[in-house]
Amino acid sequence: MRFNNFSRSVRAAAAAWALCATSAFADTTIEFIQWWEPEMPAGALRGIMDDFEAKNPGIKVTLVSGPYATTRDQIVVGAASGTLSDVVGLDGAWVNSLAKQGAIASMDELMDEVGYDRTQLADIVKVDGKSVMFPLASFVYPVFVNMDLAKAAGIDKMPSTRSEFADAAKKMTDASKNQYGWVLPLSLQSPGGIQNDVMSWVWASGASMLKDGKPDLENEAVVGTLDYIESLNKAHVISPGIFAKKEQDKVEEFVNGRVGMMVDSLAHVNLIRERSPNLKFGISALPAADGYTGKRGMPYASWGIGISEGSEHKDEAWKLVEYLMSPEVNGRLVSIANAFPGNVHAKPDFVASDPIFAEAFKIFQSGYPANEFVGLPVAEELMRDLNVEVQKVFDGGQTTKEAVANAQKAWLAKF
Repeated sequence: MRFNNFSRSVRAAAAAWALCATSAFADTTIEFIQWWEPEMPAGALRGIMDDFEAKNPGIKVTLVSGPYATTRDQIVVGAASGTLSDVVGLDGAWVNSLAKQGAIASMDELMDEVGYDRTQLADIVKVDGKSVMFPLASFVYPVFVNMDLAKAAGIDKMPSTRSEFADAAKKMTDASKNQYGWVLPLSLQSPGGIQNDVMSWVWASGASMLKDGKPDLENEAVVGTLDYIESLNKAHVISPGIFAKKEQDKVEEFVNGRVGMMVDSLAHVNLIRERSPNLKFGISALPAADGYTGKRGMPYASWGIGISEGSEHKDEAWKLVEYLMSPEVNGRLVSIANAFPGNVHAKPDFVASDPIFAEAFKIFQSGYPANEFVGLPVAEELMRDLNVEVQKVFDGGQTTKEAVANAQKAWLAKF
């Protein structure tokens, strides 16, 4: 009887030890939500995660991936409900509102704890003095041109001015074939088209939508840009369905040969090649206003990265952020994605090996980065306010001057 009791005790002790050992060595799983995986070659981001896991035993990474608009909606819901993933892919337009909600964490303490060298970062986006986002990879937004459609239309050079662009758009438009010169996404649900496809024309001509950090939408450059875009709308050279289109819709139309030109991120180069391997396309800087000879503002967007304030695994999340921002890994990632690095010591290899990116690098060197929405309060709401007014112009309900006056009032109320 004593022997049986002893045996049971030994078995119980062994089971308890095994349970403790399992708990001690159990993997910590962190979620990483982003829209990048679909825009990279298949398996590329997962491969980087696998390498991270190999170098950090005990940490597993679950990728939560989807298109940009879907991911943005998931992040908004997660921020409101307190269920945001541990590591968060961020757009600069979201950062201010997410930080004000308390949804994304300051990374300053995490950096201080490990003595992190901040000088290696190309940029740190701060809200109220707190470091909440690192641009991991940055992409210029050039004009993509379907070279086959351009050649068939008799266009022998990339449009450099607004008048050249309008002429090319008209020549590439054939409504009977459901083929149009340009595509413009102005969905209110995902209003990034105002930033990437509308205000980018202002910045490309060296102008601004702000003055002393405050809204200045009624200036001649902004009004003139809206007049120009409205003239393209009236000429019926823009693909129909403008008000319903999101970013992924314009890419879809481009890869299917339904539009001759689009303003888009270099992040989509791999996606375009994958979806339409035989499509011949080139890129050029966004056309400037006729007569403008200064440096051109270069529209850009970043794959930003941050950490959820609600994460129970901030230390593990920081390890992943630190890994992705390291020179070697950052260089590898931006080489795959055709982007500019977030670490100043990273050495991407794409300039010599990829002609599209080589051209993008020339565009980058000849201009200056311009995206005035980054870090603005409720940036997406500002885009949506202007979007509503632009839609009214396109519907014939008001003039461009009335549109900017109304948007100016709405913007000032939010500053």
